[in-house]
Parts: sequence; structure tokens; C-alpha cells
Amino acid sequence: MTPQWDPEKPIYLQLYQQVVTRILDGYIKEGEALPSVRKVAAEYQLNPMTISKAYQMLQDEQIVEKHRGKGLFVMPGAQELMLDRERESFLSHQWPAILSQISRLKLSAEQLLSERTNRSMEGEV
Repeated sequence: MTPQWDPEKPIYLQLYQQVVTRILDGYIKEGEALPSVRKVAAEYQLNPMTISKAYQMLQDEQIVEKHRGKGLFVMPGAQELMLDRERESFLSHQWPAILSQISRLKLSAEQLLSERTNRSMEGEV
């Protein structure tokens, strides 16, 4: 199944984010190999250079490491490292806008928690 690509964002960045998300969600574990460039290129019908660029970003950020002749593997501690980065990014970039919207709508913490609880009970979270 080919994902829907956001035309506003380079595909290599979207691939990078997909790998980060899969590691954070535990679908790719520390010490596991990433799918080969060829496999991903064939599956998504993309230029292998696009996948290589995304994988290089992961190497540059020390999320994965190359094992000569074997491929790329998720480094020990990568999940915690990315979790820290994602939290910091959320708190500095997304949270201020969310907090502003909560204030604008005059929502209380109790209302927000109540809504989350209601949705959890309905199976929507």
C-alpha cells in the first residue's frame, strides 16, 4: 500500500518522520534492521536516492548505524533520544498554539480531561 504523500513537504522528510514514528511507537525496535533502500524504493515506487537521503538523516542524527554488509540498525538508546527530541519540539512549537486555542475557547482542564475520558470510553482515543 502506497502512502499518501504531502505535496507540501519533501518525500525524504516524510520517510524520515515515518521511521521516527515507527521507532517511537515500537514497531521498529532498538537493534533491529531497517528495511533495505531497494525494498523501500520498490514498495513505495520511489527513487532509491530519496530513501538514501532519509536514511542518511537518521545516521547523521545517530538514530541508526550502518553495519558494513548488513544494513542500517536502530541504535541502542535511539527511542529515548527521539522521545526527548519529539517532546521538546512539541512543547516549543505545537503546544503554544494549542494552549492559545484552549484559552481562546475558555476550556478548563476538567473539560479537557472529561472529553478525553468520554472519548476513551467510546474507543476513539
